[in-house]
Amino acid sequence: MRNKKGKWNYPRTRLQWLWDNMEGYRLLYGIAILGTVVYNIMQLTVPYFSGQIIDKFLTGEGAHEYLQGHMDEFVKLLIFMVSLTVLRCIIVYFDCMGYEVVSQHVLFKVRNFLYDKIQRQDMKFYSTYRTGDLMTRLTGDLDAVRHMLAWVVRMVVEAFALIGATGIYFLSMNWQLALYLLIIAPLIFFIIYVFKLLVAPLHALLREKLAYMNTVAQENIAGNRVVKAFAREDYEIEKFDDCNSDFRDTNKKTAFVWLKFYPYVETLANALSVILILVGGLFLIEGKLSMGEYVAFSGLIWAIANPMRQLGNVMNEFQRFSAASAKVMEIYYSEPDIVDAPDAIDMPERFKGEIEFRNVSFMYSDGKLPVLEHISFTAKPGETIAIMGETGCGKTSLIHLIPRFYEPIEGEVLVDGINVNKLKLSQLRKNIGLATQDVLLYSDTIDGNIAYGDSEITKEQVVRFAKYSAASDFIAKMPEGYDTIVGERGVGLSGGQKQRISLARALAVRPSILILDDTTSAVDLETEKEIQESLRHLDFPCTKIIIAQRISTTKDADQILIMEHGEITERGTHEELIKKGGYYAELVKLQTGA
Repeated sequence: MRNKKGKWNYPRTRLQWLWDNMEGYRLLYGIAILGTVVYNIMQLTVPYFSGQIIDKFLTGEGAHEYLQGHMDEFVKLLIFMVSLTVLRCIIVYFDCMGYEVVSQHVLFKVRNFLYDKIQRQDMKFYSTYRTGDLMTRLTGDLDAVRHMLAWVVRMVVEAFALIGATGIYFLSMNWQLALYLLIIAPLIFFIIYVFKLLVAPLHALLREKLAYMNTVAQENIAGNRVVKAFAREDYEIEKFDDCNSDFRDTNKKTAFVWLKFYPYVETLANALSVILILVGGLFLIEGKLSMGEYVAFSGLIWAIANPMRQLGNVMNEFQRFSAASAKVMEIYYSEPDIVDAPDAIDMPERFKGEIEFRNVSFMYSDGKLPVLEHISFTAKPGETIAIMGETGCGKTSLIHLIPRFYEPIEGEVLVDGINVNKLKLSQLRKNIGLATQDVLLYSDTIDGNIAYGDSEITKEQVVRFAKYSAASDFIAKMPEGYDTIVGERGVGLSGGQKQRISLARALAVRPSILILDDTTSAVDLETEKEIQESLRHLDFPCTKIIIAQRISTTKDADQILIMEHGEITERGTHEELIKKGGYYAELVKLQTGA
């Protein structure tokens, strides 16, 4: 999507993209635009009828006698004026409703599409975009898109329809006076063009400032416990104040750009009245213009002046839309790197659970050195593989290759003898249960969190999986048991309790492959022993990949892998590794106090 200069190239322009998303409502939007043209042309009716009344019944020769003899015509003109004014108001109302209906439909459709798009992105996407930035795109940026459809387009159509219709009407009445008045328009258009060049980069900058401010606020709220633990409230308040001040200053700078141009636009717009008084008055004296025509000119002078005044605000809002839509379209047209292969193998049945790494090397896209190098091992169905090693040796990166969160730069990862990049992602991941040390629980009941992976399981099954993870006892003591609402991210639960609920959630999908990333690090030894016993006697076959630092967790594994600097340096059973006298043997001595 990006060109050589790093800028995004989209398959559609911004307006084409809007049109694409109006599918099903395009006719209504076309009618709304037509309605805008119609009701602005109808603005001419009152000045036209006013001119007719003045020339025929007030200032023309024999006006009094004409009024006496044609009272019915006078009444009809008045009725036409009132009726058309009422009709115009009705058209305006339904026209605005049409714009609003279409804009809300597009907002709803695009927001759902973006959310779906974000859900289906890979890990590289989430490491690239900040949460606050994504929230800004789903809220403020989309509102700018809706505002474009509901207001900006209507104002543009209204301005050109009104100026165009008025200009034609003026030329038909007196082309000389019309030219004197319309000569102002090119000057104002030139000023607006210069304004657009200056304000466009400021709106892009303003949007970035808002996204950063939202990111700071989101991170602070999510990390409120850390803030309070270190008594850093004042620091965070000052940090947000700096962001807010920066956003305010950029906002003011953007607004002041228009204020610099506004006096010129306002002066030129007001010059129209001066030209009408001078030139129109002279034509009136010379008999080149009737009083009715002069009144019509005077009554419609605003129809040229007001749209010219509005063009600055319209351009301002268009640049806001331009900056916002670029960010929205960046997500809209983004595609994940990790997707189903065109020839992906369909395996709807339950996997056996065999895992094999063949000479696998891996490096993050933004990294310079490999995280994993030449990893090879096999886990037979039902086996337990324990992985140990110092922090940063690549353990977590290794297990992330199994569900294809990332892809290796070399070698193959196979499940049931098939390369994972040939399996359908949904089928692969539904056969994997994953529980990590950093637990995320949703603002839902405990029952809902455990059944997250399979909402069809019964309450009895939820209880059984909670027993497997040694969570049933503390859940039973909670105020409403399994119906207890846990706070956002599991607030109100201890680290060990959250880990046990996370383990129950991983088990609840009855996975063929269970991956535990230091899942029992926050539980006591007695509870850990209970969990290990339960994992050995699950009521379904399951291959287990366990990352742990405790010997008590790994000693019963069928194979233990010791990693160092992205490579497997030791492998074997508990007894075999002790005999080798390497890293594992030293770890056993350290933890047992030998």
